[in-house]
Amino acid sequence: MLKISLFCIMFMISSNTFALKQEPASSAPSGVNVYIISPVDGATVSPTFTVRFGLSGMGIAPAGIDRVNTAHHHLLIDTQVLPDLTKPLQATDKVRHFGGGQTETEITLKPGKHTLQLLLGNYAHVPHDKPLMSKKITVIVK
Repeated sequence: MLKISLFCIMFMISSNTFALKQEPASSAPSGVNVYIISPVDGATVSPTFTVRFGLSGMGIAPAGIDRVNTAHHHLLIDTQVLPDLTKPLQATDKVRHFGGGQTETEITLKPGKHTLQLLLGNYAHVPHDKPLMSKKITVIVK
């Protein structure tokens, strides 16, 4: 019985250690530009509209693929406070993941004023050591 108890305790400790393991941030080359192609800042849009992502100076790779000088997009919607940029980004209604390497998406928002911003993440959804973000834009949903 003591052996089983010790095994269970060791398993829980090793599981917690594994769960707490944090993927490191990746470095990025200089001159990277992340931007929203469309809609443009200040645009009036329908409730369902397409957001096109732009990136220069770096490549796109799906989440889980650890390739040098690549990343994938995350779309921040109506974020007043940035998520913790030292940890993997958690998918929420305000932080949308595009881990398949997508470069555009169709979103639906309620009427009113909204903000959109792109944030790149590495293969493990961790922002780069110097976070790569687009300018925050505002759209008006009619």
